[in-house]
Amino acid sequence: MSGVLPLSSREDEPFIGARNSAGNGDSLAIEMEQETSTSTSSGGSSRKKNSRLKCFGVDLSPDNVAVAMVYFVQGVLGLARLAVSFYLKDDLHLDPAETAVVTGFSALPWLVKPLYGFISDSIPLFGYRRRSYLVLSGLLGALSWSLMATFVDSKYGAACCILLGSFSVAFSDVVVDSMVVERARGESQSVSGSLQSLCWGSSALGGIVSSYFSGSLVDAYGVRFVFGVTALLPLITSAVAVLVKEQRVIGQSRGPNVPLGNSSFLKSSKENIIQLWNAVRQPNVFLPTVFIFLWQATPQSDSAMFFFTTNKLGFTPEFLGRVKLVTSVASLAGVGLYNGFLKNVPLRKIFLATTVTGSVLGMTQVCVLI
Repeated sequence: MSGVLPLSSREDEPFIGARNSAGNGDSLAIEMEQETSTSTSSGGSSRKKNSRLKCFGVDLSPDNVAVAMVYFVQGVLGLARLAVSFYLKDDLHLDPAETAVVTGFSALPWLVKPLYGFISDSIPLFGYRRRSYLVLSGLLGALSWSLMATFVDSKYGAACCILLGSFSVAFSDVVVDSMVVERARGESQSVSGSLQSLCWGSSALGGIVSSYFSGSLVDAYGVRFVFGVTALLPLITSAVAVLVKEQRVIGQSRGPNVPLGNSSFLKSSKENIIQLWNAVRQPNVFLPTVFIFLWQATPQSDSAMFFFTTNKLGFTPEFLGRVKLVTSVASLAGVGLYNGFLKNVPLRKIFLATTVTGSVLGMTQVCVLI
């Protein structure tokens, strides 16, 4: 936290001695000099603070840049989304049901996100709870897409790689979410909303960057090439880990420490689970959780719609990429709308309005089927 720190006792000592031994005039001169120095320092710090770059009202400190870049990677990984769909349909010749099952594996790692939080908090990797796991997540993501670009030639291999890639994204998401929560704790809804706007805005920007090229690259170079390019993107997560301001855990300087059999680890894990259960049991947590569960449990027609638009309507990869581009632009516009006008509006009203609006707009897919 920036600001002018109070002078230490070591710095006060010569000033006190000089004031006691000097006359009134000298004392006044010394005090004025001290105040001028403090004022100048304060002004310099203030100007330095005000000169920081901001995005969505959030200072772009190294930590916040790291968070934004991880979310950007999550968005830009959409580069391979169309390639995966065309690979499963055209190269592996899967039907819509099989495609839905294979792509459904991507949702499994997101079901146990609290477990990743327990692991990163309780098991420092090479002395760090944040940096090391971001590096590892990026490497796992790069490995999964590299395998898709080279060796994978079956639906089982594709499912395993999709599962591994989704796991890497989910784990990095938990790490950066914990960083955001630490910064938002005790802040107002406006400040918390600005942090969330930075996160989702970065993801939407990544989606915009990748959306159009996701289709045109499939048309021009094929799905394997797209998988190879996508394999480079998770390495950004590994690279920005150095920006995370984190103090090394004492005693973890040499290699990873995995105290799975340690009684203190088991005790802390048990306490964390109890705290989580007690939190979930509260009505103000349980009811929103049920709402989110029902929302996510709503059946989706993504695979069936993809086969319909490509086989029946003849949509090309490039055209679908442009559709994804419009979706990403709309997402970024929604983030800007929330950050500019809605972050001070009660969340209950926002949920009600967006749920009703989303339900109505979701019905527009029926027009395509008529």
